[in-house]
Amino acid sequence: MEDLDRRILQLLSEDGRMSFTELGKATGLSTSAVHQRVKRLEARGVIRSYAAVLDFDQVGLPLTAFISIRPIDPSQPDDSPERLSGISEIESCWSVAGDESYILKTRVATPVDLEDLLARIRAAANVATRTTIVLSTPYENRPVRA
Repeated sequence: MEDLDRRILQLLSEDGRMSFTELGKATGLSTSAVHQRVKRLEARGVIRSYAAVLDFDQVGLPLTAFISIRPIDPSQPDDSPERLSGISEIESCWSVAGDESYILKTRVATPVDLEDLLARIRAAANVATRTTIVLSTPYENRPVRA
């Protein structure tokens, strides 16, 4: 990947709404050259989507928790992501090495909601859970560096 493409990715990861004109000024490229590079990055799947960054406190989901799961029966199929895909409180699911099989990033409104979510996860995927509640988030989703 070229240095200019990396710079474009850095700028877009900082501000996904940056115009092609602004990107051009920041990279020294013409607007049409930046447009072509961005479209090429999108076509290659390097840029997968653009999204709004939400303030979860303001949308009523102030409690973030990481839930590690492992199957109760290790011989059962490894299909937990599919079994849990319909649970909207699960923001991310990562397959991990170690004692657990997956780590889930979740957001809920209250501790009671988290307790309910844990029960639904255990029932849906037949897993044991270990939960870590986030107290604060000094930074998250940091932009890539060129």
